[in-house]
Amino acid sequence: MPMTAPDVLRLADIGYEAPTALLARHGLALRRVPAGDPIPGSFWGDEEAGIIGTTVYARDDTPVHSLLHEACHLLVLPAERRSQVHTDATDSVEEEDATCYLQILLADTLPGVGRARLMTDMDAWGYSFRLGSTRAWFEHDAAEALAFLKSRGLA
Repeated sequence: MPMTAPDVLRLADIGYEAPTALLARHGLALRRVPAGDPIPGSFWGDEEAGIIGTTVYARDDTPVHSLLHEACHLLVLPAERRSQVHTDATDSVEEEDATCYLQILLADTLPGVGRARLMTDMDAWGYSFRLGSTRAWFEHDAAEALAFLKSRGLA
């Protein structure tokens, strides 16, 4: 996480209804964590979303990109592996790339978010890609991530 939190969309900005419905369509649950409480299953801590099994945990101050990223970690896994996840979903570069690509696609399904805003937030937060920006990676360097998602029926 950056030293000073950038201005990114947070769950408080978009509410829980649409993200809860989105995750439910994919067999995942969203659990709201009270303000100030530690987020269960958060790899990075602070306001970053957490994952345990098929549940994504988040607070009002959790960035939308973080919620989508952690949910997508679960979605790129085979269903039988999801229940075993606690905090860290993968150490695979292939799965990490697919996760980033899928979170951008799913941003279009959330009112008030969309892929352009999500990519801007990912850059502001410090995601790094070979071509220098999330948009450049997504548009010109993510063919393998897209192929991975297609092979799993996710794109």
